[in-house]
Amino acid sequence: MNDPKPNSSATVESERSLFGEILDWMLAPLLFVWPLSIAFTHYFANNVANFPYDQALREQVSAIARQVKLVGKTPVLTLPTSARALLRADETDNVYFHVASNGKLMAGDPEFPLPKHDFGQDAQAGEIYMRDLDFNGQDLRVAYTFVSDGHQPRERWVLVEVAETTEKRTQLASKIVASVILPQFVILPLAVMLVWFGLSRGLRPLTRLRKTIETREPADLSPIATRRVPEELEPLVEAFNEMLERMKKNVEAQQRFVADAAHQMRTPLTGLKTQAQLAMREADPEALRHALRQIASGVDRATRMVNQLLTLARAEGNVLAQQQHQPLDLALLVREVVEDWVMPAIDKGIDLGYESSGKTMVFGNAVLLRELARNLIDNALRYTPRGGKVTCRVIGVTLSCILEVEDDGVGITEEQAEMVFERFYRVDDAGTEGSGLGLAIVQEIAVQHAATAKLQPNRGGHGSTARVIFAAWYPPPPPPDDFSELYRQTPPIGT
Repeated sequence: MNDPKPNSSATVESERSLFGEILDWMLAPLLFVWPLSIAFTHYFANNVANFPYDQALREQVSAIARQVKLVGKTPVLTLPTSARALLRADETDNVYFHVASNGKLMAGDPEFPLPKHDFGQDAQAGEIYMRDLDFNGQDLRVAYTFVSDGHQPRERWVLVEVAETTEKRTQLASKIVASVILPQFVILPLAVMLVWFGLSRGLRPLTRLRKTIETREPADLSPIATRRVPEELEPLVEAFNEMLERMKKNVEAQQRFVADAAHQMRTPLTGLKTQAQLAMREADPEALRHALRQIASGVDRATRMVNQLLTLARAEGNVLAQQQHQPLDLALLVREVVEDWVMPAIDKGIDLGYESSGKTMVFGNAVLLRELARNLIDNALRYTPRGGKVTCRVIGVTLSCILEVEDDGVGITEEQAEMVFERFYRVDDAGTEGSGLGLAIVQEIAVQHAATAKLQPNRGGHGSTARVIFAAWYPPPPPPDDFSELYRQTPPIGT
């Protein structure tokens, strides 16, 4: 049978690296900006390359314009042969010029086209202007000006233009771009290496933290020291320490449960084995039935002890407490628990009562609070003789909600009242069966709800009263409808 293919998304997820992800996010913008840098460099290189050659064109146009004279209303050009030869002296670019008046060529290159008749309508005489032109598949840079004596109409102004191809400009711009871009081919790999080196150094604390965790013993749940941890990693280490603390408590609770179970189950199991061996030897049916009844009673006691141990372990391990607490009516909850114990109380001949008063809302876990009430009632019924009385009360006061379970049983002393919440403690002269875990469960659940649990002897000397004090819960006030209502409810400063 073929092995199933691994999940590709899980494989990709497992291969993710914090180092690689940071490196990607640092280099990706760099690779995105680099083409933009080349484009901007090319643009500014063209501007820089144009500047000196534009200046030369301006000077040539200005020199030719100075040779134009106006004799009367007729323009006259006196351009020496040496000046014409100077215009043709460029070895790289082709240079064109012409001087025209009223749309007619006076001097220059006839193949160089004259501009349209409406050209330069916004120009001023004597100012030098620049433009680009496509001529016979060549890019030309053109400088031009108009010559006038100030009295001629615009259509009779003399146009002077000098144009040259852009080969020198292109070469200069290419050299500028190359001088800027070529070093980047060395700088970029060097920058990547420096970034890689910097990330390696910067992520060393993570490596140290990983090694610290890897070298720990499996049973070591002590917190990790934050002395050499960088500021950015402190929240992570603190969260990890909190998790270790929770694990430590859970492990301790499990260890206590195993130790308690091993300690407490040894005696009932030994008794069950003894009763079973006696039953195997008996031939008398009545004696055999008595031995079987003893075995059944021992099984019931062991079952109850196991259930209480499991309840205590769950409460200590915070399994049930992790369920969301919510507002609930403690009086209603306790009343439901009392109703469940009415028939066992009648069977024992005990008067089980219930009372409540005031507002009894608390914020807690219903499952745990029912277990707390059950253990208090069970404890009271066990230590109350036939014909006795057990009363459950839930009393609401201003800031507290009090649960009381009062009985008129054997009672306890002041010294015993301080020890009854310890595990497996039982009053020596009580003469009742039990595991000594009921009040320990009550204490643990009370701690989960920030409540206080006490057991005190009654004033008359008969019986005792178990009291658990909870903080009362009140719903938060509704928000004001508007700011005027808020202002009305808030007293002015100084009152």
